[in-house]
Amino acid sequence: MDEISTIGLDIAKNVFQVHGIDDAGEVVVARQLRRRQVLPFFNRLSPCLVGMEACATSHYWARQLTELGHEVRMMPPRYVKPYVKRNKNDAADAEAICEAVTRPTMRFVPIKTPEQQSVLMIHRTRQMFVQQRTTLINAMRAHLAEYGIVAGVGRNGVEALLELIARGEDDRLPEVARGCVLALATQLALVRKQISDADRKVLICHRRNETSKRLEAIPGVGPLVATALVASIPDPHVFRSGRDLSAWIGLVPKQSSTGGKEKLGSISKAGNRYLRKLLVVGALSVIRRAKQLGYTRHPWLVKLMQRRSVKIAAVALANKIARTAWAMMARNESYRIPLPASQ
Repeated sequence: MDEISTIGLDIAKNVFQVHGIDDAGEVVVARQLRRRQVLPFFNRLSPCLVGMEACATSHYWARQLTELGHEVRMMPPRYVKPYVKRNKNDAADAEAICEAVTRPTMRFVPIKTPEQQSVLMIHRTRQMFVQQRTTLINAMRAHLAEYGIVAGVGRNGVEALLELIARGEDDRLPEVARGCVLALATQLALVRKQISDADRKVLICHRRNETSKRLEAIPGVGPLVATALVASIPDPHVFRSGRDLSAWIGLVPKQSSTGGKEKLGSISKAGNRYLRKLLVVGALSVIRRAKQLGYTRHPWLVKLMQRRSVKIAAVALANKIARTAWAMMARNESYRIPLPASQ
C-alpha cells in the first residue's frame, strides 16, 4: 500500500470514517473505524496530515493524534461543507475534509488544552445555571399571577415574592399551589448557590492567569470576559489583526457587495455567540456608567450615540474591546488609556 500523506477523518461517537490519499492525490484508504480501532490505526501509520472538523470531541482526538506524531488541523464545519459532493454521508464528509485541509486559503482552529476546555466548561455550566434561574423566576411569577399575586420587576420584585411565599399569609394562594411554588423557590436557591460557586471558580482561574489579569484593565472587561477570551483564543497570532478576531466573534457587519457597490447590513452573528454576548453586555455597562458620570473616554462613542441607538453603539464598542484585547494578547502588552484627542 502506498504511503498516506493526508487523511480526512470524520469523527462521531462510535463510527469514524477515514479517507486517505498519497502525495499524488490518489485514494489509498477509505474505510470505517470503530472507536476502539482509531488510535491503533493511526499508531501504525507514518506521520501525516490529518484533517477534521472542529466539533464535539474534536479537541480530544486532535490531542491524541498529535501525541502519535501526526499533524492535526481542525476546520470550521461551514468551511468544509462546500467541498461535499452531491449526497451527504460519512464517506463524502471524510473525502471533503481530506480535500479541504489541503487548501492554502483554509482557516484552521487551534487545538485547545484540557485546562482551557475546563475553563470554558465552567463558563458553559454557569450559563446553563443562569438560564435555569431565569426559567424558575418566570415560572414563579406566572403561577402566582394566576392568583392575582404580582410583584415588581427586577431583583427586588423576586425577593418580595419569595418573602410572601415563605410567610404563607396570603389567602389567595391555595395550599397545594403554595407547595409547588415552595418547591420552585427551593430549586431557585440551589441554582443561585451554584452560580455563586461558578463565579468563584472563574475568579480563581482569572487570578492564576497573567494575560487574563491584564485584560481586566480594559473598560467593560471583567474576570468573566477575560477568562472566556483567554480560554477561547489559545493562540492570538492565528488572527492577522484585531479586526479578524472581531469578525470571528461575529461583531462586524454582514456584507452583500457586488459590482463595486458596498452594502453593509447588521452584524453577521456567525461567530462565537457566547463571547459576543459577554462583550456586548460589557460594552453596555461602559455606556451605562458613562451616562451616570456624565463623561466618557471615547469621544467617538458620544458622537455615535448622537445618531445611533444604544445597542448599535454597544456593538461598536464591543468590536473595539475585542480588537484591543487581541492587541494586548498578541503583543503581550498592558492596557494603555487612550489619550484625549487634540483640540
